[in-house]
Amino acid sequence: MAAPVCHLRTAIHGCHRHVLQHARFICPSSTMANRSWVAVRFYAAESAVVKKKFIIQKKASKEPVSKRLTKEDLLEKRKDTERPKPYGLTAWKPSDDVYVARYYRKPTIQPETAIQMLKTFQTLDFTSPNQSVFVQLTLDMKLEKKRKVDPFVGYLHLPFPFVAEPNKVLVFTENAEDAEIAKKNGAAFVGGLELIPQVLNDEVQADFYIATPDIIAKLNILKNKLRKKFPKTKRGSVGNDVANMIKLFEASYEYIVEKECIVQTKIATLNMPVEHIAANLDALVKDVCKHKPLSFGPFVERAILTSTSSEALFIDCHKFFPKEIENMDDD
Repeated sequence: MAAPVCHLRTAIHGCHRHVLQHARFICPSSTMANRSWVAVRFYAAESAVVKKKFIIQKKASKEPVSKRLTKEDLLEKRKDTERPKPYGLTAWKPSDDVYVARYYRKPTIQPETAIQMLKTFQTLDFTSPNQSVFVQLTLDMKLEKKRKVDPFVGYLHLPFPFVAEPNKVLVFTENAEDAEIAKKNGAAFVGGLELIPQVLNDEVQADFYIATPDIIAKLNILKNKLRKKFPKTKRGSVGNDVANMIKLFEASYEYIVEKECIVQTKIATLNMPVEHIAANLDALVKDVCKHKPLSFGPFVERAILTSTSSEALFIDCHKFFPKEIENMDDD
């Protein structure tokens, strides 16, 4: 009620002043009164104490804050098949051959069909037939209760290699016998502490670095330089069996679990036969599934296949999952 009264009095004084101006007479007191009425406030100002109290109460309140759904939450909601349509989409399946893709869930297709589609895309787009084929696996890292599978690094021998030259392996050792064995088995570089400055200055570079236990403690200066390639026992790159380590890393392909549950790696080139690409994918999925017991269910939640210049295709790789061997006891 105070605000309308203020505006009413301001309007009255304005009219009064307008009448006096037409009569060519302006009273100084009326001008001052007009200004004073404009500045008058007929409501109580909110004190700083009240404001501060309100802010504290708002922060202390446990009301859920509405946030935008993350990509993971959105995918989790769309797994509910009991809904009449997927969350945020138009329907489970399009009713026609021509439709807007973003309004429907991406179809899941068989690996061989997806590989053939990638080859068709390459032909239609006039891109290089030698381009790389990548696969991305989303893993279910949960175990019992609150335990999880720790992120790991895997080394795989693909049945159909796509790299002509073997990997370069550098061997750190101070043992003369181990150094001689490493040279005979095809190590690209062999040496002791004298190799450290060359590695730091990028004069010597290798795909994999292995070491014997007697020298590993002296290589800590290389941790920031080599990072994930630094020799570690749990990765199998530290040991006394130099010959077998070289054979393992010389022809192996490394994959790493990133972002806690994502494996993204190259498995082939697009000019390889469909059967060879599918066999490499099969070998990768089976090797990844070794890192989680089969009793906890499928380790791979989602698989995406793509090439360098194509769109991503969701594939069904359930047939590649390892199966538990049931031991039948004869009575």
